[in-house]
Amino acid sequence: MTVSLLSTRDADFERTFARLVDARRESDTDVAGQVQTILQAVKGRGDDALVEYSQRFDGYALVDDADWVITREACEAAYDALPPDLRDALELAAARIRAYHEAQLPQNRDYIDAAGVRLGAIWRAVDAAGLYVPGGRAAYPSSLLMNAIPARVAGVERLVVVTPTPKGEANPMVLAAAHIAGVDEIWRIGGAQAVGALAYGTERIRPVDVITGPGNAWVAEAKRQLYGVVGIDMVAGPSEILVIADGKNDPDWIAADLLSQAEHDPTSQSILITDDAGFARQVEDCIDLQIGQLATGKTARTSWDAHGVMIVVDDLLAEAPALANRLAAEHVEIAVDDPEPYLSAIRHAGSIFLGRMTPEAVGDYVAGPNHVLPTGRRARFSSGLSVLDFMKRTSFLGLDAGSFAAIGPAAATLAHAEGLPAHAKSVELRIK
Repeated sequence: MTVSLLSTRDADFERTFARLVDARRESDTDVAGQVQTILQAVKGRGDDALVEYSQRFDGYALVDDADWVITREACEAAYDALPPDLRDALELAAARIRAYHEAQLPQNRDYIDAAGVRLGAIWRAVDAAGLYVPGGRAAYPSSLLMNAIPARVAGVERLVVVTPTPKGEANPMVLAAAHIAGVDEIWRIGGAQAVGALAYGTERIRPVDVITGPGNAWVAEAKRQLYGVVGIDMVAGPSEILVIADGKNDPDWIAADLLSQAEHDPTSQSILITDDAGFARQVEDCIDLQIGQLATGKTARTSWDAHGVMIVVDDLLAEAPALANRLAAEHVEIAVDDPEPYLSAIRHAGSIFLGRMTPEAVGDYVAGPNHVLPTGRRARFSSGLSVLDFMKRTSFLGLDAGSFAAIGPAAATLAHAEGLPAHAKSVELRIK
């Protein structure tokens, strides 16, 4: 099947591109009502509801205590049993993720301003964080590291993982990653019910303050509905990649980069912007060949045929950044000799990958920056996961007689203007 090939020279390009920007690829299944029912059941019936949903959705029976949890000993055993190359790769990823996020830690402030008022703010970690780790189509140890390590770096004392174990099977690499990250609890539950358990707490599971981590449409909707009961990282939709590439690239490389997201899910989206129509056709040919060689080829084919787009422009630097800003994609690769002008011009992106030797896949695993990123054009107003998602800021202020005399009367004046006499009185009594 021929993927959508657009050109900025097309008479109807603006209308077509606007439809692309506005399109929503989230599941069209009406999950909101189903999730609300599940969350109400978990809030009202606690563990009994978790038992029911685990059996129904995962074919897994939560009976004895051992059925509910994966122990630290089991995680350590999984780590020890890994082939050395996998263990070394996980350790490298963890070390780089930790170093990158340690550099994100914010600084406290404490100072005296010109009026003599002491002002400042203290950053503190939340007490407990819940981390959702998929266990169905996508069981990714990298996601556990990307969520757990920033939480631990932030200073979170209790890290709780929930992960479904369909028919009782757990991914050993996920367990090994939990061992590396120092996770405190792992519960064998998934779906919207697991998110509800983390937010509300049950007889067995104590509630947390923040919930992060990727999941399916039901998990995303549960997080959306529970925001306010707990903090969340973001409401994530299908994955996406935008590759900006000139004709000097190896078309095989660019094809593989586009497929790296298409293989995630049938609703994922891969977009190429290039200034070489012949190169675009070469990339499409390479994609057709590579899909036939992928174990994930069926998913990738569905995604590419339904949502893949190639856009040909006249001048890559003059046109691509503006298009990229409108798309506000989760991942943006800039495969050109000098990516710096593009980096300066692209304002809306979850993460940007600079140069021909920086495939998005490296960022998914070992580069260091977080791979939990905003999707669905949310990069216009939100950022990827960081230590700040596990922290909150408390401001403080202190006045003495002199600084109170300097700014207090203005506070009383404003309180009267707003019709709040008690506010004004609490200041005026001190003035007198």
